Amino acid sequence: MSTHAHGTKPYYFIPEPSRHPFMAAVGLFFVILGAGQWINDVAWGKYSLLLGMLWLFVVLYQWFSQAIGESEAGLYGRKIDFSFRWSMTWFIFSEVMFFGAFFTALWWARSHSIPELGNLENALLWPDFKAAWPSLTPGATTSPADIVEPFTTVGPFWLPTINTALLLSSGVTITIAHHALQHGQRGKTIAFMWVTVLLGLIFLGVQGFEYAHAYSDLNLKLTSGIYGSTFYMLTGFHGFHVFVGMLMLLFITLRLQKGHFTADKHFGFEGAAWYWHFVDVVWLGLYILVYWL
Repeated sequence: MSTHAHGTKPYYFIPEPSRHPFMAAVGLFFVILGAGQWINDVAWGKYSLLLGMLWLFVVLYQWFSQAIGESEAGLYGRKIDFSFRWSMTWFIFSEVMFFGAFFTALWWARSHSIPELGNLENALLWPDFKAAWPSLTPGATTSPADIVEPFTTVGPFWLPTINTALLLSSGVTITIAHHALQHGQRGKTIAFMWVTVLLGLIFLGVQGFEYAHAYSDLNLKLTSGIYGSTFYMLTGFHGFHVFVGMLMLLFITLRLQKGHFTADKHFGFEGAAWYWHFVDVVWLGLYILVYWL
């Protein structure tokens, strides 16, 4: 294996054969098997799902611990850093496409599907349909067959606006933490990282409260037509990504407290920060398109 001229790091690290991919696949098998059986009312399905999730978490913990150990041992050189950056870039790109599909579904329903169903060509087939988005009046629906229960839409005030302020603030705090790390100010970095993690947790709490309010007080459910389904799919998946990003930042903060990362070698930090900024940008689009328009 060739090395740099200084001979301190391998030119390209080749790991030993690992059991982790196979073990992760076993865990995912039980997750999928259990989920499929559970939704079909098979009693043991939920236990299979739980077993698979626990199995997968243990495998990921061992896998990530090994990768962290290899990094801290100085085995990852410039080529590995470069491949990590490209991998994270493509991962975030795939997430952009994921959310783009749901944003497109929302736009298509509002701008094309509903107007098309309400035009003269469909008047004979569905004479009582009214092309209104998302409902005729607050607390009523345009469902001719009354298959959609009356519901009220969710406006931007005040919970979504509070969450917008929380996420934008977290984007500022993680940027401050990054600059502090680049200048070797580890204490400041850790402090602002904990603030960022706390802001993410508060965001999730506010969104949980918003869901409870929407479900119980506004009667807004997944079954509330295309508005209800797109609302919960977009906000729900975004909330899940906030949860994942918050976990990333939490583990990075714990690693910082153990002395990991340096001013010139900290891609683990940068990758988590990229993901968090991506989550912020998605929320801004969601805040405008879902809550305001």
